Amino acid sequence: MKNVTILDKEFELFIPYEKIRSIVEEMAEKMNHDFKDKNPLFICILNGSFMFAAEIFKRISLLDAQISFIKLASYSGTSTTGKITELIGLNEDLTGRTVVVLEDIVDSGITIEKTIEQIRSKNPLDVKIATLLLKPDSLKVKVPLDYIGIEIPDDFIVGYGLDYNGLGRNLIDIYKVTEKLPN
Repeated sequence: MKNVTILDKEFELFIPYEKIRSIVEEMAEKMNHDFKDKNPLFICILNGSFMFAAEIFKRISLLDAQISFIKLASYSGTSTTGKITELIGLNEDLTGRTVVVLEDIVDSGITIEKTIEQIRSKNPLDVKIATLLLKPDSLKVKVPLDYIGIEIPDDFIVGYGLDYNGLGRNLIDIYKVTEKLPN
């Protein structure tokens, strides 16, 4: 589909699945090399990262790799609230583990900064961050990003796990809003 309508917004095709898949394959290849013999625990930040995490994890060839999930909320409609609410916590013992956080998009950096703080408090050996999408012009805090799929402009996007008021996550491609959003 070239264009989609979700609620009151029009979106146009921005990143086709073929490009997403290619980028994810490259990221997974690097991770397979970097985490060999490290017993990594991948942590998917729900809800938005579920497609990215599934796509990465099925390409991780390390037999001792594990995956877990945390759920955080920071968005309302098309803008971040700036407040992070942990909804579902982490149950695994992270002591001495290499932890790889899988995030769908880093825009302000606030969510990933708070996530890193929470994970570091559990004494991991190392924390690495992988994001499919990065909005460098939107960063409000400096965060260490180890794997970046695509840098994108400050457009509101949906699809491939990303949503607009809970809708659009199921789109396999990524779409950007066609109208200018109010600040």
